[in-house]
Amino acid sequence: MKDASAYTFLVGQLRAGLPASRAGRQRDIVSESWKRSLDADIDPDHGLPPVVYAETDVPDLRSDHPLASVMPSLRAMLVSIADEAEHIMLITDAAGHLLWREGNAAVRHQADKVLLTEGTRWTEEAIGTNAMGTALVLDGPVVIHGSEHLVRLYHPWTCAAAPVHDPETREVLGVIDITGPLCTMHPSTLALVSAAAQLAESQLQARVNLRNERFRLRNTRHLSGLRGSPGALVSPTGRVVATESCDDLPSRVDVRGGQETLWLPDGRAAVVEPLAEGFLLRIAPGPAGRRPPLLSLRFLGAQDTKALLDGREIPLTLRHAEILTLLALHPKGMTAEQLALVLYGEAGNPVTARAEIHRLRTQLGASAISTKPYRLDAEVDADFINVRQPLRERRVRDAVALWRGPLLPRSNAPGVRSEREQTLAQLRRLVLERRDLDALYSFVRATPDQEALESLVGGLPPADSRQEWVRSQLRACTTDE
Repeated sequence: MKDASAYTFLVGQLRAGLPASRAGRQRDIVSESWKRSLDADIDPDHGLPPVVYAETDVPDLRSDHPLASVMPSLRAMLVSIADEAEHIMLITDAAGHLLWREGNAAVRHQADKVLLTEGTRWTEEAIGTNAMGTALVLDGPVVIHGSEHLVRLYHPWTCAAAPVHDPETREVLGVIDITGPLCTMHPSTLALVSAAAQLAESQLQARVNLRNERFRLRNTRHLSGLRGSPGALVSPTGRVVATESCDDLPSRVDVRGGQETLWLPDGRAAVVEPLAEGFLLRIAPGPAGRRPPLLSLRFLGAQDTKALLDGREIPLTLRHAEILTLLALHPKGMTAEQLALVLYGEAGNPVTARAEIHRLRTQLGASAISTKPYRLDAEVDADFINVRQPLRERRVRDAVALWRGPLLPRSNAPGVRSEREQTLAQLRRLVLERRDLDALYSFVRATPDQEALESLVGGLPPADSRQEWVRSQLRACTTDE
């Protein structure tokens, strides 16, 4: 691989699907990355990263990013070393967008020539094998030396990168990278960048611990108000930070769905009361009871309606899917009259609603739906409810990750239609306000929208592989008008 012909031969062998051992001497992680990159139609001879964000957008992206809080420590640890060693420090977000670039001025000038700049995307599918993108795929530290980059333009560079994880959720927050000319890279660079990632995670954990301790101190009075009854203070991410009369709780509980009641692993029920900074759990006293069945509903964008009850698939008519949706949206229950109103409108007949409930209870089992009032006697995991919390907190990427399309799109039930229109309007407004191109793309994949498509056409780089699909969808939207 020391000349162009060897490089071209290796690319051809990998395109043909030959194993790395036959394709030449190459590390497994590199050959596998090349295959992924070639499958994404990256051209080894003509490649530049897409410019996703304008220079003016980058400061806002930085200020909103969790790693902004640890940047002073990362600068102190890495930038002076990088400057002296003719390297630069790069930091991306979890989607591979380059947000920070600091270090040696001469190297930054050279990096400008190959678009190694803020606002570009460095995933494998965007620019092929590189340390930042491959570290995101592998979720671990990586060095990519010179000609191990798939795109020939980056053969003069060597990069070492390591991911940084959220201390609470363990999700990847971004990648720290040290990049420089091939001749200046030191063998210890990977150890250095891995230590920097560990430093960032430890400082993030310290901030979480401090925030949880402040939450505990400010809300201890709520535990005292339980007067010896079992309960707990829980952070917004589900971390149990303090307990009262119950030392056997798990360290985390699932409060993501915004439910009023959750079930602990031992079968006890806990009432969830929102606080300004988290939650108070009121746990049922006494021995563990019967855990209700788990009812899973995936109705966003659903054309074929079905439910899962403790893992058992249950086909549903559209009417029964509507009833389950409405009962999930009203966890305290409804009378037959109330159900008939949101199911059929003003002309709804309570007798008809009762008959449908009877059929549904026969199908699910009488224990899954209580009467007087009608309510779900099950632990509900519903996508149309789970999407509410990230929408409330304006976490646009988390919201679009849950979005599969409008709720029960074939339904005309007034209560379903109202929820469908409200959720779609909230999500649409959020993605258009944030103008996050990846979030916009995920949104229009499930819900074609002319304004969102126009924003993508204007925002995506001309060479971005998504442009062709977006333009075709936009043409379809304008034709339908």
